Amino acid sequence: MKGSPNGSSREREFRRQLLAWYNANARDLPWRKDRDPYRVWLSEIMLQQTRVAAVIEHYREFLRRFPTVQKLAAAREASVLAAWSGLGYYRRARMLHTAAKVIARERGGKFPRTAKEWLELPGIGRYTSAAVASIAFSEPVAVVDGNVERVLRRVSGSLLAGEKVWSEADRLLDRARPGDFNQAMMELGATVCTPRAPQCLTCPVVKLCATRGEMAGPAKPARQKKREIHYALDLRDGSVLLVQRPRDASLMAGMWELPEIPAPGDPAKPVLTVRHSITVTNYTVRVWREDLQDRGFGEWVRTERLKQVALTGLARKILRRAEIVLSQSGVN
Repeated sequence: MKGSPNGSSREREFRRQLLAWYNANARDLPWRKDRDPYRVWLSEIMLQQTRVAAVIEHYREFLRRFPTVQKLAAAREASVLAAWSGLGYYRRARMLHTAAKVIARERGGKFPRTAKEWLELPGIGRYTSAAVASIAFSEPVAVVDGNVERVLRRVSGSLLAGEKVWSEADRLLDRARPGDFNQAMMELGATVCTPRAPQCLTCPVVKLCATRGEMAGPAKPARQKKREIHYALDLRDGSVLLVQRPRDASLMAGMWELPEIPAPGDPAKPVLTVRHSITVTNYTVRVWREDLQDRGFGEWVRTERLKQVALTGLARKILRRAEIVLSQSGVN
C-alpha cells in the first residue's frame, strides 16, 4: 500500500533525521557530483556486488574512455570489457553496452525517466530502475538492496522479506526527496548499520529503531571453499602469452588470461603467489615461469597493449604483481 506524503509522526521524524544526517555526512563520491542519468546509471551498475572503494578509480577511467552514452554505444565490446577489467561479473558490462546501444540508436540518446521505462532496457532490474529514476529524475520510487533491507529489518524489528521489504521501503520513502532518501538509506547501511557490530551510538535514527543492535539473520552464508590453481607466465621480447576463454564459457566468456597448467612436479618455487576469491571459493594461485612457445596455443600480446585487452580480474592482478602492467592509478 502506498504511504501518504506525510505518514505518521514517527515516519516523518525518521525521514527528517535521516536526511539531516545524510546532508552532513554523505561520502564525497564522484557519481554524486550531479544527477546526470548516464553517470548515475553507470555507477549503479558498477556498484552491484562490488565495494565502493574498488569502483571509484574504475568509474573515473571508464568515463574518461566513454564520456557519453553515444561513445559507449559506438565502442567495441572488447574495449568495454577491457575498461571493466578488475570489477568482475562481466555480464554487467555486456548488458551496459547493449543497453547503451538501445538508448543511443533506438531512443535517439534520450534516457528513460521512469522506473517502468528503465525496466525495458537490457540488464536493468527492479533495484537499478528505481535507483536511477529516483536519483536522476526524482521519481518517488523506493529502492531495496542489501543495505536497505538490513536497515528496514533492524528499524522494524522484523525479518522482512520479499514484497514486504519493498512495501516497507515505499512506506518510509520521502517523496519530496526520493533520490536523496534512497541514497541515505543505502549510506546508513553501508557505513553505520553494518552487518556486524553496527555503530548504534552514532546512528541518526537509533531512537526510532526497534532493534538497536545486531539482529539474528535468517540463515548463515555458505562456507567458503578452498582451491589451489596454477598459471604459467611466459614473457619474452616484450610480449606475454595469453589464452582466450571460450565464447560460451559460463564465467568471463571471451576474456583473456594466463594459461592454466597442472601443478609442476619439480620443487622449484613459483615466481609469485596471490589470493583470489570468486563467489564461495577462495583460490591460492601459484604462478610459474614456463616456456610454452612450442605448445602451439595462445596469443602473444605486447605488454604496452595489456591495458586495452579484456583481461580477467585474476590475470590483471597477477600481471600487476609481476610488475608487467600498472594499476589504473599508476601504482602497482
